[in-house]
Amino acid sequence: MKVLLVEDEKTLAFEIESFLKKSFYICDMAHTARSSLEYMSANQYDFILLDLGLPDMDGLKLLLEAKKLNPDAAYIILTARGKTEDRITGLDLGADDYLSKPFSLPELHSRMQAIARRKYRLNNSEVSIGEFLVDIQRRVVRHGDTEIELSRKEFDLLSYLLLNKNRPLTRMQLSEHIWGNFVEDDNESNYIDAHVKNVRKKLGAYASTEWLETIRGVGYKIRKQV
Repeated sequence: MKVLLVEDEKTLAFEIESFLKKSFYICDMAHTARSSLEYMSANQYDFILLDLGLPDMDGLKLLLEAKKLNPDAAYIILTARGKTEDRITGLDLGADDYLSKPFSLPELHSRMQAIARRKYRLNNSEVSIGEFLVDIQRRVVRHGDTEIELSRKEFDLLSYLLLNKNRPLTRMQLSEHIWGNFVEDDNESNYIDAHVKNVRKKLGAYASTEWLETIRGVGYKIRKQV
């Protein structure tokens, strides 16, 4: 998943960025409201982590602008402000959660996972598809008692399609949210197709993968099963 971190305290920002990347997120970072708006104008994010105490704009005002540019993102406010009013205002303006500084990075990760479960209507991190069980949190794919080995990007591709089950995703969307950049030419498009082919091959050795559909002229989707 793709994350934009908006934090002007650079030491903290780099610490959070490093943690998120180790947790398999694609992470962009902005230290000002202005630069964050530039990122949001050019990209769509799954999560936006927003500090309220920015040097060039109040974070609550930035939240309003951000919601216009990235309406589908999940927003977590990160702030040293202790006033209950700020917290209430942020949540009323559309933030999904609120973390007061200092906070632990594992707690931030847990809150992001909880938001993702709510957003994608998951009771837990395990998703069944066909004859397979995918544990999105532990990054494991199983067929019965057998664990199937996928590369990092192959798993990212499969899990992102699963989270958006029955929704066609373009190659551009897959590239942006998994690789962190847009598809710009046929070579990059073929790179995505090659990963889909590898996922089908590895899982197809155990059971049918007909639920992973190619949408001609668009991209791919995982068909919701009844």
